[in-house]
Amino acid sequence: MITQKGQSIEDKSMEIIESEIGSHPYSQDEWTIVKRVIHSTADFDFARDNKIVFHKQAIKNATNALNKGCNIIVDVNGVVGLLNKDNLGKFGNNVICNISDDAVVAEAKRLNKTRAQTAMRMSVKEMDGAIVAIGNAPTALQEVIQMVKEGITRPALVVGIPVGFVCAAESKEELRSADIPYITNLGRKGGSPCASAILNALYIILKQKLSS
Repeated sequence: MITQKGQSIEDKSMEIIESEIGSHPYSQDEWTIVKRVIHSTADFDFARDNKIVFHKQAIKNATNALNKGCNIIVDVNGVVGLLNKDNLGKFGNNVICNISDDAVVAEAKRLNKTRAQTAMRMSVKEMDGAIVAIGNAPTALQEVIQMVKEGITRPALVVGIPVGFVCAAESKEELRSADIPYITNLGRKGGSPCASAILNALYIILKQKLSS
């Protein structure tokens, strides 16, 4: 639960973001998400050159899925640590992060794949109708896209915002052309704070819709 002092700092931060960005092309719900990412990173580039982009069904799919208690599958524990736990409890969403499981580690070594992509493949039974949030590992995003192409899973939304120099931008480009609702961004920037900020913002949008 945020304190009064904490809320005042957050409110002031949002005012600064609004004033520095000015006009923008985002819808109200999209802007709620973009602001949260900027707030978590202090990086205005997420509304500019490395801007966040949305599939037209992304927010609707995500809020409906969260409201129904969908799974949230993430690539690394860093995403888990930054999620609002009150929201998870309120809506009954189970967070799955298998990257450190012994079975995943062993299978990744056997197949000479990354633990992140192996963890996604081994979460296939939990992925239908889930939200998949990837903030760190481009290989995890590529694996999910491949699984969708194979027709073995259908997430409600893929948040694909991995950071890095090897395949990060390319994996996001591939996601934007995939047959799946997505929230992603352009270029190399991203990270676990971005992925968790997007999820937390989706809960804000959901609660606004339920109270209206």
